[in-house]
Amino acid sequence: MADTKREIERKFEFSKATAARRGVPDLTGTAAIAAVSDQGTVDLDAVYYDTPDQRLAADGLTLRRRTGGADAGWHLKLPVSPGVRDEIGAALSDTVPPALAALVRSRVRGAGLQPQVRLVSSRHVSHLLDADGTLLAELSTDEVLAERGETTAGWTEVEVELADGVDPELLDAVEKTFRKAGLRVSDAPSKLARALAETDTAPPPRPAGGGPAGTAGAHVLAYLREQRDALVAQDPAVRRSLPDSVHQMRVACRRLRSAFKTYRKVLDRAVTDPIGEELRWLAAELGVDRDQEVLMERIQSHLGELPRTLMTGPVRSRLRVWNSARRSGSRRRALAALDSPRHLALLDSLDALLDEPPLLKGAAKAPEAVLPKAVLRDYARLAARVDSALVLTEGGERDLALHEARKAAKHVRYAAESAEPVLGKPAKHLAKAARKVQNLLGDHQDSVVAREALRGLADQATGAGESAFTWGVLYGREEALAEQRERELPDIWAKASAPSLRAGLG
Repeated sequence: MADTKREIERKFEFSKATAARRGVPDLTGTAAIAAVSDQGTVDLDAVYYDTPDQRLAADGLTLRRRTGGADAGWHLKLPVSPGVRDEIGAALSDTVPPALAALVRSRVRGAGLQPQVRLVSSRHVSHLLDADGTLLAELSTDEVLAERGETTAGWTEVEVELADGVDPELLDAVEKTFRKAGLRVSDAPSKLARALAETDTAPPPRPAGGGPAGTAGAHVLAYLREQRDALVAQDPAVRRSLPDSVHQMRVACRRLRSAFKTYRKVLDRAVTDPIGEELRWLAAELGVDRDQEVLMERIQSHLGELPRTLMTGPVRSRLRVWNSARRSGSRRRALAALDSPRHLALLDSLDALLDEPPLLKGAAKAPEAVLPKAVLRDYARLAARVDSALVLTEGGERDLALHEARKAAKHVRYAAESAEPVLGKPAKHLAKAARKVQNLLGDHQDSVVAREALRGLADQATGAGESAFTWGVLYGREEALAEQRERELPDIWAKASAPSLRAGLG
């Protein structure tokens, strides 16, 4: 697979027939553009692939096989933000390259990819250069013919794509010049989107589901749909090892599971519980590498805080060997989970749930009548777990109880955040308070996990004839930190359990 290319571009079209006849204005003198270098004309022939129900187009993705030009081959474009896409290329072949097929698997699943639209373009290219002759952007004027079956459509499109590292403000200056010449920013985000619209084959809207608008069912399902979409969107990001992608995918899993439990008066748990167990499995498979990464960062950070006098033996090399052994195969395990039929079946079950939701009587009620009770039920569970943990003596039983309280705090936070569009500031304040409890207990649990790892590192060092002194020092620091968090908990919990914090919820 070729390297990923970040595209920052803006597409324009002629707003008047007279403007089209005048052509593209000279951009010399616009912002830092000192010269426009003509690069000639090239003919391009691209076939766009999608599922029969256009799942890729519905999410703003494009997958094409293009001949002609300097970058002939397969190209998958993934949206990043308006006007910004990541283009991933692969060599020209007769079938969709496996690497690109994997990146769209969460959307395609068993539907299969088929040719949908053919775009034949005559592209005139110019380079926009600064005073030193450095490339700022590429200006392309495309005469496009779209073919879908017997239906055709044609148009002229102007595109300005920035070179790497160029300030996007250049596009604003170009747009200002173009507007004066009768060009406007195109409404279509891509050629494919315009081709589908021009040939009247735009992707069908996804079913909304959830009953009448304004009901608790509609609100809950809209939230679940957001999390399902995040789960699907993070799949290719995890495959590409993008920063924070594993964490965000696990968060989507957790939010879905949490919502199933919180809104058990809205959705039948006989249906949602099995899906929740599959979400638990997926989060666990993804988490092996991420959890080790977080643990390694914690130990390294604390190790870096130690003075040299407390560093005995080859501690850093020992830590590297330990980390490598623990992370060996973890990424393969995560990718195997994403490629498994079990993962695809999970996504299908989420789609089925949203298309034909198992609504209970509570779904028909107003969200103001259902959401506060649901959030307060979760809060009551958190209160019971914190109170139970606080009366226990220090040790393993208390550590476990605090860990269970942490999970309950996260559950309250997710519930309050999901209800915030309806309940407003009271839900926002409760979510903020729950997050403080979650963070404190999370640091405590991380210390518990780190101490177990440090004990293992000390055993390994001793077995290899090395000094275990430094690992013991780190263990003691972690133990002290955990005790500090336990001392801080009553005060943090007192603020989170103040009656005024819950007053606005009912």
